[in-house]
Amino acid sequence: MTKTKLTINNNGSIKVEGDFEIVDMHGNAYGLQGRTLLSLCRCGRSANKPFCDSSHKGNFEHEAKAFDLPPKKV
Repeated sequence: MTKTKLTINNNGSIKVEGDFEIVDMHGNAYGLQGRTLLSLCRCGRSANKPFCDSSHKGNFEHEAKAFDLPPKKV
């Protein structure tokens, strides 16, 4: 199985690619209809949350630049 890849887009969504499942807080799976690529909302404006509907355009700013987290606490 290949790794799932999450891409944090500038000023927009999180693109999810690969073999994945998305569940709600109760463990119920969303019916993704076989999709292996979709986008998740980061701005909170989507009418189709948790999925992106492009409502962020012109209303959400974030430059996505990778960085290292601090060491994990033991």
